[in-house]
Amino acid sequence: MATNNEIRIWKTVQAIPKGKVACYGQIADLAGLPGRARLVGRSLGNVPDGGWQGQQVPWFRVINSQGKISLPLGSDGFERQKQLLQDEQVVVIGTRIKLKQFQWQPDLAELLFHLDY
Repeated sequence: MATNNEIRIWKTVQAIPKGKVACYGQIADLAGLPGRARLVGRSLGNVPDGGWQGQQVPWFRVINSQGKISLPLGSDGFERQKQLLQDEQVVVIGTRIKLKQFQWQPDLAELLFHLDY
C-alpha cells in the first residue's frame, strides 16, 4: 500500500509536462517534502506496475541536481530512461541534460491546478 508521501511524490511527478525534466530535490520541495530528495528516488522505485490509479508516473523525467541521469551508464535502466527522454525531444548528451533548456519551471497557477495537497 502506498504511503501518503509516495502519493504526493507520484502526483507531483505526473505534473511534469512532456519534454521537461525535474530534479529529485525539486520534486521533494514541490511535494511539500523539502530535503527529501532520496525519498523521491525510493518512491519512484515503488510505483506499481501499470502506474498509480490507472495513470502512468513518468519517473524518467526525474534526474539529479547536476542534470544527469542517475542510473549507471550503460545499464538497461539508463538506456531506457535516455530513450524515453529522447522520445520527448529532450536532448541527452552522454548522461547530461541541459537544465537551463529542459528543466520544468512551473508557475503558481500550474501548481495550484495540478496539485491538490
